[in-house]
Amino acid sequence: MDKIKTAVIGVGALGKHHARWYKNIKESELIGVYDIDKTKCLQVATDLDVIPFADLSDVFNKVDAVSIAVPTVNHFEITSEFIRNKIHCLVEKPIAASFDEASALTQMSKEYNTTVAVGHIERFNPAIKALREYNIKPRFIEAHRLAMFDPRGTDVAVILDLMIHDIELSLHLTKSKVKNIEASAVAVISDMADIANARLTFENGAVANLTASRISLRPMRKLRIFQKSGYFSLDLAERQADIYRLADGNSSDIGMRIPLGKSGRDIVYNKAGNKDDDMLCLELTDFLQAIIENRPPQVTVESAAEALRVAIEIEKIGINAAGF
Repeated sequence: MDKIKTAVIGVGALGKHHARWYKNIKESELIGVYDIDKTKCLQVATDLDVIPFADLSDVFNKVDAVSIAVPTVNHFEITSEFIRNKIHCLVEKPIAASFDEASALTQMSKEYNTTVAVGHIERFNPAIKALREYNIKPRFIEAHRLAMFDPRGTDVAVILDLMIHDIELSLHLTKSKVKNIEASAVAVISDMADIANARLTFENGAVANLTASRISLRPMRKLRIFQKSGYFSLDLAERQADIYRLADGNSSDIGMRIPLGKSGRDIVYNKAGNKDDDMLCLELTDFLQAIIENRPPQVTVESAAEALRVAIEIEKIGINAAGF
């Protein structure tokens, strides 16, 4: 198999890790990197022994696929240029600054027959991957995503910075569209919302209660899923899942059995996940394999666009409720 020629556009705090993995993933041949900060671009290129591209147009005829890790406001302009040149793109989340831009990228990817993946990296969390072997039909989802303050993320509100991960996961897990949104948001340090809560009601009756903060003293990334005959508690930071299921008497119920009071029934408990898996490596590998196998990536441009639409609506409702 010929390797896919890759480049990274934007080699800041996140982009440099994309470049490092493209240098090592067997499906990739890293050709070069680009950044408007020429000093940073040269440093990363030198470290990885690749080309420091002086201009975006220099990249077009030299690669097959790129990661785009630039500020959100530039996602549409840069991604659309690469799509027009029939270059496959992995765009960091959120996919764009507006739903109209996201919709345009969706149409362009079809028109130019290019693979566009979006960096909702939690989809590749081992705790999330552990759910694949179970019949997940959530009735209630609760998420807490708390982070310490970092000025790097304040070009967008906390909803687009952090909560969007759990919005996308909730859409993925419920497999249903959002019917109703209640939200509140507060600006504490920045000029945009730093803390937010949203309650989403889905068309299939499921409910998700999502909380995000970027001014917490202690980071947390937890997701709890409640459904008939099962409860899943995921620590996304630890990449571990505690899985509790009501035993059905089947001999395939493997795990620690816990008596459920006087009901005569048992709960079967299992722990799953793998702390050694690197989520970014898994994400980039899926992107490249999707190109090779001519299949959709795990996180498509369509699913990312819907997550963005919901996030923007949450932000609008939250801001109106807070009056800022």
